Amino acid sequence: MSINKQHTDYDAVVVGSGPNGLAAAITLQQRGLSVLLIEGKDQIGGGLRTEELTLPGYRHDVCSAIHPMAAASPFFETLPLGEHGLEWIYPELPAAHPFDDGTAASLQTSLVNTAVSLGVDRDAYLKLLQPLVKSWPGMAKDVLGPLSIPGRPLDMAAFGIKALQPATQLSKVFKTEAAKGLFAGMAAHSIQPLGNMATSAIALVLMANGHLKGWPIPKGGSQNIASALASYFTSMGGKIETGRYISKLEQLPSARAVLFDVTPKQLLGIAGHQFSNIYKWQLERYRYGMGVFKIDWALAEPIPFCALDVRRAGTVHIGGTLKEIVRTEAETAHGHHPEKPFVLLAQQSLFDATRAPEGRHTGWAYCHVPHGSRKDMTEIIEKQVERFAPGFRERILARHTFDTGKLQAYNTNYIGGDINGGIIDIRQLFTRPALRRSPYRTSAKGIYLCSSSTPPGGGVHGMCGYNAAQRVLKDIFKN
Repeated sequence: MSINKQHTDYDAVVVGSGPNGLAAAITLQQRGLSVLLIEGKDQIGGGLRTEELTLPGYRHDVCSAIHPMAAASPFFETLPLGEHGLEWIYPELPAAHPFDDGTAASLQTSLVNTAVSLGVDRDAYLKLLQPLVKSWPGMAKDVLGPLSIPGRPLDMAAFGIKALQPATQLSKVFKTEAAKGLFAGMAAHSIQPLGNMATSAIALVLMANGHLKGWPIPKGGSQNIASALASYFTSMGGKIETGRYISKLEQLPSARAVLFDVTPKQLLGIAGHQFSNIYKWQLERYRYGMGVFKIDWALAEPIPFCALDVRRAGTVHIGGTLKEIVRTEAETAHGHHPEKPFVLLAQQSLFDATRAPEGRHTGWAYCHVPHGSRKDMTEIIEKQVERFAPGFRERILARHTFDTGKLQAYNTNYIGGDINGGIIDIRQLFTRPALRRSPYRTSAKGIYLCSSSTPPGGGVHGMCGYNAAQRVLKDIFKN
């Protein structure tokens, strides 16, 4: 394999067609380079795939489902994906959080309406979220990029003071269980104990962008995001090869730069012999986080949540109070399987009729489990849903499950069921995957990492790929 010889087959090769691999390929192709995108499976997409997992006519998102970070992404907002078949659907309520007394807190598109719905916590909610809603458009690239001198230092400082706090600490600004629970459900997207530093960051970003752009669903399934990105890429002259699994660097055509949408474990296996000893040492010590157990349902009817607002939400956070979520997330991180885990649930078919036969519905959910767990959580998850929606199990026609082993077999980036490409705690927030001037460069010239194992981490936003491609353009092509 020749990475940097003068005469090459391509300017750049990207390995892996998840959202970050696609973003990297698009960003380089936009600059007029010749780019080849290689995918090991027969279909592109990585975590962006939709299949009939249960019964004919029921289309389930295999991995990612709801896409607030796509709506928030500075990369996505520049692309004409509507011209390539992507249609976004916006649920009436982005998210809801039910409680045992039959009530629910909800994230509404309106900042003020959400604040008002929280009663005595109205002013606290506005004080916490209003500044970020106002400043986000101007600092999104800084938040979703590598550690650097920000373009808006005052806004970033104000955000950082809140974002770096543990969710258990920042939630103290609220008095009611409703507001605290709503915040805890958002923070639990970080997939780590809520007492960890910086767990407030994901909650703040998700909530602010719910008010700015909502939490959209791609019509027809998440596969259509990947298909639209690929269509745009090839319309500019980019080339895609599927069914070509790369296990060795020497299997690649020659190129001036190669970008890998993989995690450190795979990168070491493919190109470890090219790296310096210290870089290999850092990659070998890269830490993966909790896994997930995922389940899809074919349903005869919608999920009968007691709180009517929950029936209007695209995403539902099931876990009860802040105290309960804090306890169960900590237990999971320490290797246990709580009887009442936090469950993240999506009900796309309420808003997208293409997901199920007429009159029928789908359900999508996962709970966090210890890294590498093979425990079947089906009964536990369904009890949690039934807790807030009595009669739910009577509506189940069929189900499909993924434990962490099956998830990793389906997508090799999900090591031990970790869908974030490595834990995003304070130790790996900006130094993922290694402590370097640029987290996207490896120690081998011409070889780069563009996966969620680089800043800003997991989520369908494409910013890891975009940022890596920008680094390549500066380093290799002086662009």
